Amino acid sequence: MNNLVSSRSVGGACLLCRRGAAVSARVTQQRPHPAPLTRLSSRLLSSRQGGTMNVFDRNMKRRQKKWASSLQEHNKYDYLRDEVGSRVADRIYDIARTFPLALDVGCGKSHIAEHLSKEVVERLFLTDISDGLLRQKKEGEMPTHCVMADEEFLPFRENTFDLVVSSLSMHWINDLPGALRQIHQVLKPDGVFIGAMVGGETLYELRCSLQLAELEREGGFSPHISPYTAVTDLGNLLGQAGFNMLTVDVDEIQVHYPGMLDVMCDLQGMGESNCVWNRKSLLHRDTILAAAAVYKEMYGNEDGSVPATFEILYMIGWKPHESQVKPAKRGSATASFADLSKISQSEASIKTDNP
Repeated sequence: MNNLVSSRSVGGACLLCRRGAAVSARVTQQRPHPAPLTRLSSRLLSSRQGGTMNVFDRNMKRRQKKWASSLQEHNKYDYLRDEVGSRVADRIYDIARTFPLALDVGCGKSHIAEHLSKEVVERLFLTDISDGLLRQKKEGEMPTHCVMADEEFLPFRENTFDLVVSSLSMHWINDLPGALRQIHQVLKPDGVFIGAMVGGETLYELRCSLQLAELEREGGFSPHISPYTAVTDLGNLLGQAGFNMLTVDVDEIQVHYPGMLDVMCDLQGMGESNCVWNRKSLLHRDTILAAAAVYKEMYGNEDGSVPATFEILYMIGWKPHESQVKPAKRGSATASFADLSKISQSEASIKTDNP
């Protein structure tokens, strides 16, 4: 059984919140960073704003999701998406308004909707590239409408939705800037986009172990873990898409498994297997065994389990509207920072005069 742990970095310490308990610990081990992925597929797709690198095989991702949805015990692999879906829902509840019409992009089995009430979202559209996952959607309070659609090509008119959400699907999009522009387009003015996607530090333990094992046994390595978006780029991407009043924060979820092979098995059950164009079709048995040994040696826990870290990037962006708060014009200030010391001195003198 896997063990789910949430970790949020606060001032050098790591606050670990295990289900049913809460403990705190200080991070003492510096994580080794894997070698950068220097080779990506050279295939290019045209887009409305120049060339877009075609990194992921979207048809392969569709087949992987279809296979995952056909598993007899498919629900046991939903733990990560359910956890992140609940955290996205928490961010929706933080906004004090009701959304008449919302859209979930790459919904899977609607892992966000099950945590929402009809007082917050009155009607919800669900989209995913897998019809099998849409058939297995989890029921919520509000009425839902399923649309089989690719996240890269949203089939909706401009200014349609009051809210757009997405959870753990955008990291497989080839044209992420284009997808964000489409989300911005289908939002109504003063509409909000709330999303979550995995970040660049995700599965660094698995990436390091596979790279070291392949270098030792085969003299080189291939990208078995797909490239992810860095948190430093996310704000720029949202701003370029036209969003304002941006919020980006990072969370870490750590799951403990019996061994590396269990990590890979669960990723396959989630439909999260690698689908980059230049992926290696198979791993040699000796390389897998060596990687499992490296994984346990470098990252193993005292109880024999191994951790897998998922870095989750949360983003919030608003479509501009005239009613939104705007920054003051440059040069409109009535006080100077140089006068702040005088103000504090005058306040101190007033306190001494009136004991």
